Amino acid sequence: RPYKPRFDMLQRASLRLSSSSAKRMMSTIASVKGRSIIDSRGNPTVEVDITLDNGGHVRAAVPSGASTGIYEALELRDGGDVYMGKGVSKAVSNVNEVIGPALIGMDPTDQQKIDDKMVKELDGSKNEWGWSKSDLGANAILGVSIAVCRAGAQASNTPLYEHIQKLAGNSELVMPVPSFNIINGGSHAGNALAMQEFMILPTGADNFTQAMQMGCEVYHNLKTVIKKRYGQDAVNVGDEGGFAPPLKGSDEGLSLIKEAIEISGYTGKVKFGMDVAASEFLTKDGNYDLNFKNQPNDGSDVVSGDGLLDIYGGFVSDYPMVSIEDPYDQDDWEHWAKATAKYGKECQIVGDDLLVTNPKRIEVAIEKKACNALLLKINQIGSITESIEAVSMAKQAGWGIMTSHRSGETEDPFIADLAVGLATGQIKTGAPCRSERLSKYNQLLRIDDELQGKNVKYAGDDFRFPAPAF
Repeated sequence: RPYKPRFDMLQRASLRLSSSSAKRMMSTIASVKGRSIIDSRGNPTVEVDITLDNGGHVRAAVPSGASTGIYEALELRDGGDVYMGKGVSKAVSNVNEVIGPALIGMDPTDQQKIDDKMVKELDGSKNEWGWSKSDLGANAILGVSIAVCRAGAQASNTPLYEHIQKLAGNSELVMPVPSFNIINGGSHAGNALAMQEFMILPTGADNFTQAMQMGCEVYHNLKTVIKKRYGQDAVNVGDEGGFAPPLKGSDEGLSLIKEAIEISGYTGKVKFGMDVAASEFLTKDGNYDLNFKNQPNDGSDVVSGDGLLDIYGGFVSDYPMVSIEDPYDQDDWEHWAKATAKYGKECQIVGDDLLVTNPKRIEVAIEKKACNALLLKINQIGSITESIEAVSMAKQAGWGIMTSHRSGETEDPFIADLAVGLATGQIKTGAPCRSERLSKYNQLLRIDDELQGKNVKYAGDDFRFPAPAF
């Protein structure tokens, strides 16, 4: 059905939160401080501290992607020679000199009012897809937006996931199925694999804690299989903690994972997922080069969009494949629609570069029936309010939602609470390896423990449709 904007819902939720805060003597923002820290790939990123007038203090850090969609909101970098041009001093300055002073005295529970002030008033830049954040930078705005969300939860004396649930007007909390990226290719690894992520989803677990156990055991057994077959060097890990063995093709990687699942004793309980990141290997003439890392090459591995469709058909028929992300370039709407029509019932077709968590692009994708799941990356759109809007829109269309990290991460576990609070049913945040990935999984373990006995379900086999739309 046609999507109807839900900002009225967000406004009502914010009013409820603001009203309850007033009853407890409303806390307000006393200071906002930005700084530059280093992410998991050795590049600077933005961190923001907010102090409340009651002495409360919160902190947030912004992730950054390696394979980025061209329609993402602007991540402001300094350019020049320092940090190879990737410094964020301009964005930090915008936090400290423009955004921070404007938010002093505001109620941190009023997420939409603060986000709107930053996005529409202080920045105000737009393009054909909406608010572009090209003046202050999406990384500056998002750092503050996440910190405000945490501050609102603290001011309300509410767990962060519950505060997010109330902001969205969501009726249920749901523990998500983790999607572990255990073999890396594409832009995340130095091997020849064109396709970027090979994932497992423990849908057959009884709860999130058991799902973590299953994922870790498969990961360790996969390491043993790879080491035995390819040698010690083959178990080095990529940006997201997955292994990057010298594989010749995708089927080889999927077969390794199948073997590791069998050894672990979880056949039938652990499903497969992939992030193809096909925009990374689009050719100038609109085809796809599966040997794009080896340039120049003889072109023997270049396939058409329809040729890729047949390859995906093999994945779906030969393996328990339940999720394929970015199977085509972000502008190849024709083949996106073909893939969704052909495989979308048994396997979700997830839009990442296609959608960039942008409500306007989601609306177009709904009209074109281009995909049936949203990859939720908050730094693609640049604010929590707009992220909630995107999720609400996708859920109303009957889509699945997969909350996601980025390849350049920090120890901030915010997306764990976000996945539970918005009942997305799925989360991908790398392999069970590397602390910036484990910070999210460990936070979910804490939440799972905290919610025991409170009738909060694990999404499991219902990961695509875990809760009613909001």
